[in-house]
Amino acid sequence: MDRLSNTVRPYAWGSTTAIPELLGTAPTGEPQAEMWMGAHPGAPSRLRRGHDSGEQALSAVIDADPEAELGAAAVRKFGPRLPFLLKLLAAGSPLSLQVHPDLAQAKEGYEAEERRGVPIDAPHRNYKDANHKPELICALTPFDGLCGFRAPEATAELLERLDVDSLKPYVDFLRAHPEEAALREVLTAVLTADPDEMAATVTEAAAAADRLGGDFAPYVSIAHHYPGDPGVIAAMLLNYVQLQPGEALFLGAGVPHAYLNGLGVEIMANSDNVLRCGLTPKHVDVPELLRIVRFEAAEPGVLRPEASPTGEELYETPIDEFRLSRYALAPGAEPRDVTAATPQILLCTAGTPQANDIELAPGGSVFVAAGEKAELSGTGTVFRATVVV
Repeated sequence: MDRLSNTVRPYAWGSTTAIPELLGTAPTGEPQAEMWMGAHPGAPSRLRRGHDSGEQALSAVIDADPEAELGAAAVRKFGPRLPFLLKLLAAGSPLSLQVHPDLAQAKEGYEAEERRGVPIDAPHRNYKDANHKPELICALTPFDGLCGFRAPEATAELLERLDVDSLKPYVDFLRAHPEEAALREVLTAVLTADPDEMAATVTEAAAAADRLGGDFAPYVSIAHHYPGDPGVIAAMLLNYVQLQPGEALFLGAGVPHAYLNGLGVEIMANSDNVLRCGLTPKHVDVPELLRIVRFEAAEPGVLRPEASPTGEELYETPIDEFRLSRYALAPGAEPRDVTAATPQILLCTAGTPQANDIELAPGGSVFVAAGEKAELSGTGTVFRATVVV
């Protein structure tokens, strides 16, 4: 078992205080958006093995002996790599509105861009790899987000209340056409409109939302951070969801979403494939986006952990690249055996529990190689990330 040193990413949308408060460190005044735990090449965790050795990247440790670190079953199923990335995510302002491809779409898109010779670091490149990117966000504080399309009639009512002339054709279309056609047509129209005309629409809609208040408050905040961005209107097509601590959202392929505010534990398949719908200065590839979005209305499926006799509380998801659970360790409770034949990352979010003989504080984490004896004791909350084989 190895204590991890992890990198905090300073993305502009990050909170300046949430991660420092959890870690018990002084804020720097700069945004601290994500703390990465895993073997992603962009910022792999580091560990120290042996008293005389310096820190090594977890990715390098895995590369040196994949089966010893990941287990033979995981290597057979996912290849010689850690298939998930675990994060602390702290949103101080809205992230980009985005959607992820499924596995077949990712492979097809990646191969097509490779054939065209699109540089992997080109700003207009959509597919950095051939993998899909399902993800799960579990709230540590009240957490606001957008997830999936709202029913067209409900969106029509919302837009109608703004009483903005340039939105009225969208209202009519949402009411006059079947669900899939209505959602596709309106999102396409918003993202392909004349930029100046759409900026004026966004400005007028934001002013109306500000006057109305109430359930328009999230969109006022979005418009404040992204004035004139067509993503503000696109966001109004989606369900607004508020998670309470311990609740989670699973975000599968084709589901448009954005995180707005709050601190959470996020886990995802180890991929960088993102198609953006707005709320960003980055490239928005509308034709490719429309190819992978699932135009279907659905209520956000809020997940709550399912308890087991072992004390593990599992967040059920339909994919195998990651499995997230948590342990609430009470004073005086028996130690919990978490030994597994798969690789694990254990992350403390509260208290001062112990993983074997390593004492953890909030934000502290360890990597557990496949088959290595692992036990949790003491008092606190520990999230457990692993895979399904």
